[in-house]
Amino acid sequence: MELIPHSSGGGVASRAYPIRDALPEKPFRSRLLARGSLLRRLDWLLLGAAFALSATGALLVYSATRGRTVLNQGDPHFFLLRHVANTGIGVALAAGTLWWGHRRVRDLAPILYGITALLVLLVLTPVGATINGSKRWIVLGGGFSVQPAEFVKVTIILMMALVLTARVDAGELARPDHRGVLQALAVAGFPALLILLTPDLGQTMGVAAVVLGVLIAAGVRARWIIGLLAAGVLGAVAVWQFHLMDQYQVNRFAAFADPALDPVGVGYNTSQARIAIGAGGLTGSGLFHGAQTNGQFVPEQQTDFVFSVAGEELGFVGAGLIIALIAVVLWRACRIARECSELYGTVLAAGIVSWLAFQSFENIGMNLGIMPVTGLPLPFVSYGGSSMFAGWIAIGLLEAIRLQRPLRP
Repeated sequence: MELIPHSSGGGVASRAYPIRDALPEKPFRSRLLARGSLLRRLDWLLLGAAFALSATGALLVYSATRGRTVLNQGDPHFFLLRHVANTGIGVALAAGTLWWGHRRVRDLAPILYGITALLVLLVLTPVGATINGSKRWIVLGGGFSVQPAEFVKVTIILMMALVLTARVDAGELARPDHRGVLQALAVAGFPALLILLTPDLGQTMGVAAVVLGVLIAAGVRARWIIGLLAAGVLGAVAVWQFHLMDQYQVNRFAAFADPALDPVGVGYNTSQARIAIGAGGLTGSGLFHGAQTNGQFVPEQQTDFVFSVAGEELGFVGAGLIIALIAVVLWRACRIARECSELYGTVLAAGIVSWLAFQSFENIGMNLGIMPVTGLPLPFVSYGGSSMFAGWIAIGLLEAIRLQRPLRP
């Protein structure tokens, strides 16, 4: 075996090591240490909570759909297998986002934003599919479809963070100036207007929540926040007074304001969801044993009203656990935003927090009857590929911000 000399202090070689041991050992060991360091630096509480929500969602979706032969095409495991597959793809997207790094994703933000905005625009064309009165999907064939509005929220956050923080992180400004705020509002306003035209009021409200959270996290002057809130109130009044909403949207708000208005019509969904949740009591009737769920009384129970399955079959304890897991995700995301060393990462994480918090509150609220029905899914829990993919991409971005992985040359 060929040997190489080992010298100390420039003296004569005193020992000899095999080449195969002396040369590769240090780089290999460094790679192992680096990999171990990366694993230690991941936020495992964040990942664990997201995994637990997705796993719980799989059970709830299965309970809601296993007996609905019209929906599951005669296969009781149809929605369960798809939910698991969607989760797997979502985790892969999160891993890819983490590997790429949030700073490299920032460089691609204009391209990603343009693609998602184009997809939302395509929804308004004959390519878009109309379901329940709204054109929200692009059907790909084979039973697959995509809802671009779920992804556009991610790219809006990316682009707003880029526009608002570029000059601040470069040291040119102490906080975003008026030009930056106007550019950020334009970035969010264009796709939001397209989503509103579909019409999808729920996703538009989600974008508004994201905009507000991003601007607050970026440290814009208070007059912008006050002005936007005032404009939102005036806009809502104008929409109502000039009858700019579709009739089904008006009916939903009317049913929200007066739950007894039409309990067998427009208020049927929320009425049955509340009955299911109320029947669950403290500990629930048991998984797969809910009378409302098995009787198929709650429409769209695998998507919009999946929380009613938890309330009925897992009771207050199980439903509370889901809320607690969502709280863990939001808590860890807030901590990542607070500890980030750059404003871009802070604003990006805060935008994700605003998105997930509002969507969770709206979905659970409409199940409980304290919010109007808008069709927003419960993150990580409701059935739906687009929502699952976007949610896990957000987890990947949060983990990438936490790692603060430097760019390689």
